[in-house]
Amino acid sequence: MTEPSNVDVLVVGAGPAGLMCANALVHAGVSVRIVDKRAERIQAGHADGMHARTLEIFQSYGLAERLFRESEQIHRLVVRQAFYHRGPNGGIERVRRGPGFTAPTARFPFACSRHQGGIEAIFIDAMKEKGLHVERPTIPTSLELSEDPIQLKDPRAYPVQVTLKHLGSAGDDIEVVNAKFVVGADGAHSWVRKTMGIEMEGDQTDHIWGVIDFVPDTDFPDNRNLCFIQSPDGSALLIPRERDHVRVYVQLSDSDVIDPQTGRIDKDRTNPQRILEIAQAVFRPYRMAALGEVEWWTTYGVGQRYARKFSVHDRVLIAGDACHTHSPKGGQGMNASMADTHNLAWKLAFVIRGWADMSLLNTYEGERRKFAEELINFDREWAALFTESGSPTRSDQEAHVMFRKHDEFMSGIGVAYDPSPIVNTQWQACASKLPIGQRMVPHIFVSAADARPMNIHDRLLADARFKILVFVGDITLSATAERVSVLADRLAAPEHFLKRFERDEDRHTVFDILCISASSKDAVDYTDLPPILRTHWSKVLLDDIDMHGRSGGGGFAAYGIDPQEGAMVIVRPDGHVGMVAPCDRLEAVDAYFTSFMVPI
Repeated sequence: MTEPSNVDVLVVGAGPAGLMCANALVHAGVSVRIVDKRAERIQAGHADGMHARTLEIFQSYGLAERLFRESEQIHRLVVRQAFYHRGPNGGIERVRRGPGFTAPTARFPFACSRHQGGIEAIFIDAMKEKGLHVERPTIPTSLELSEDPIQLKDPRAYPVQVTLKHLGSAGDDIEVVNAKFVVGADGAHSWVRKTMGIEMEGDQTDHIWGVIDFVPDTDFPDNRNLCFIQSPDGSALLIPRERDHVRVYVQLSDSDVIDPQTGRIDKDRTNPQRILEIAQAVFRPYRMAALGEVEWWTTYGVGQRYARKFSVHDRVLIAGDACHTHSPKGGQGMNASMADTHNLAWKLAFVIRGWADMSLLNTYEGERRKFAEELINFDREWAALFTESGSPTRSDQEAHVMFRKHDEFMSGIGVAYDPSPIVNTQWQACASKLPIGQRMVPHIFVSAADARPMNIHDRLLADARFKILVFVGDITLSATAERVSVLADRLAAPEHFLKRFERDEDRHTVFDILCISASSKDAVDYTDLPPILRTHWSKVLLDDIDMHGRSGGGGFAAYGIDPQEGAMVIVRPDGHVGMVAPCDRLEAVDAYFTSFMVPI
């Protein structure tokens, strides 16, 4: 038996949610371990869709470049979706083409497809750089949570005791781990959730689907487009994949997969050839065959459920499929799961470091459970587009309208968190087009130091720091320059938030200040700003066009900020806008941070 050990966070489950969490925490300097029951990571299939907001999140962690290189980008080759239905000649005919995605503010207005194992590999390699590896095959066998209120409220305590069994080692080695926090990201049949007695709400629908990944031999003209197909022969969804593959979903009948004795889905009752046969019938008159072997396939029933709570005493928390399940056809599963732990990781880091009160963790359930409810409601409406027989339940026009209506939700761009200690909407009017609670809207500015065009998202890295964006107007105007000088003096005063909560003023470990001026690139130098507003030459941006007139400018107008007045925009470590305030209302920003942070 291995000696007992201590860890800040133990993550159970190395799927996308668990890996997102572990990667974020280890890069934030938190002690973390991650275990998984599988002997190796997934090699093919499973979840595969990455929507626009998830791409922005990957960019914030420095992981998007590899993702774009390895995935199929559904925007240039896949620039339209095709709705098909039964035509008069007995085969399907195309009734509509349109933009694949219409989230106007998305930095990356497209989706990517990459099998889940490929996504996991990106995280695994990123964690290796910090010396963190997935411990596998390893399973938890017991979990005990202290009921001592003093321990539960003390972020330095280790109130969770987990017994791990390391399978495959000599005699299946047993280890006791004492953890400050446990994150259960162990899937729809979560051991952590069940052990903690957390129940799921919702239901299982009657719809059963088969899915296959393969390289097609086809004359179907839209096989590199996202396609929705309805006909009396059944319903299908086609998604283009990397390496010339496609993924096809088809609706199955009960006789194909239901065991009459148990009433449960029995995967052994069908096979990839049967699923492909159904697809071939749906796609008539077009040919749809497989070149070589089917790479991956499965069957599933659509369950739309979410957990009654996402944590127990804010010490054992669940994320991803452990707390919400739904149909995969909307491409939300992996995106929602990773968004859960992207939301959670920075909050854990702040509490563990002693920077924030334990109450900050309450906002995880408050924000993500509401999202889960919205997700389930969306999924029910989405699944209702099809009936068991495959016959259209709505006209193609209604289906098109619904797809467009939910674009921002599906892309993740429209996810908005309600008012809370970390979402303060009081001063929304001073940045009227920058919705508080939503992720920061991207825009291109130019660097004051070298006139380089710079998307503001590239200055909002997921580094577990709050970004303080100070929009100051045109500093060549004497009145503006005077206001900026006064603001700088006040920011440096001991009674305000920078001095009260910043742990390292040289390294800026808690707050990262960016200054955005409405001045022309030809009229100012970055050194014209007070030192507190230019902690590095790259932190001063201008709302001006670049040297070639191709990008930049219009940022104040795009955000609804008056350049004569300016504004302060507080961006949370997860990229969501926490609050905005007038530059002369520094006490409002003080109150925001005082509500959940621990002063020095």
